[in-house]
Amino acid sequence: MIHKTAMIDPSATIGENVSIGPFTMIGPDVEIGDGTQISSHVVINGPTKIGRNNQIYQYSSVGEVPQDMKYHGEKSFLEIGDNNIIREFCTVHRGTKLGGGMTRIGNNNLFMNYVHIAHDCIIGDNNTFANNSALSGHVTIKNYVGLAGFAAVHQFAVVGDHCYVAHTTMVVQDVLPYLLVYGDPAKPKGLNSVGLKRRGFTTDQIMAIKRAYKVIFRQGNTVADAITKLEAMVDEYPVIQLMVEGLRNSERGIARERHVDEAAEVA
Repeated sequence: MIHKTAMIDPSATIGENVSIGPFTMIGPDVEIGDGTQISSHVVINGPTKIGRNNQIYQYSSVGEVPQDMKYHGEKSFLEIGDNNIIREFCTVHRGTKLGGGMTRIGNNNLFMNYVHIAHDCIIGDNNTFANNSALSGHVTIKNYVGLAGFAAVHQFAVVGDHCYVAHTTMVVQDVLPYLLVYGDPAKPKGLNSVGLKRRGFTTDQIMAIKRAYKVIFRQGNTVADAITKLEAMVDEYPVIQLMVEGLRNSERGIARERHVDEAAEVA
């Protein structure tokens, strides 16, 4: 059902069984997939493509221009997959030329009240963003990640698969897969064991990840040494391949505890 007070641009494409509530505004170049439900007082601007069976709650702003001083009106995009829930007062911005022109959200994600997704973010599937969590521009969030309330991620950082970012944490470097991180700046506090068990990881798999964790964070290895040692373990423990890739592909460096000698050098 489309409410009579909803304002929909003629160029917008609305799928079947879409519900649009009172005083919602759908701008030009917006595509909304079948079965999506949009509450009252939502603003969606384009170019934006929204998939099937999403729920967008009141007072959310989706597909707005990016908050970036380098943006000068060039065409950019937002793509949202299927089965996402975007709760009240969320903001999701389109991409910029520097970031490839695209902000992309996958499937089956939950964004609670007041979540902010900035320009050029890439978000995978099955993630949960709690109230007031926020992503700066160019952030990548992989799959099955949990961001607790008021957690924030610095621009260009990557949060790996199956991580949990605790409340009020500030992520300024890449977070390797499977970790629980906490603090400002974020530091590893062990594995996201609860999440791994919930998702069906076996005891043997979790033990293998713990071994890899010790190689990276507890044995004084450099990143290069850790990669070499983990690569020798991958055939026996394939589950740690994601950690190897996270180390190898990191551009900002990884979140980790600083050693005493490192702290002294900074001082």
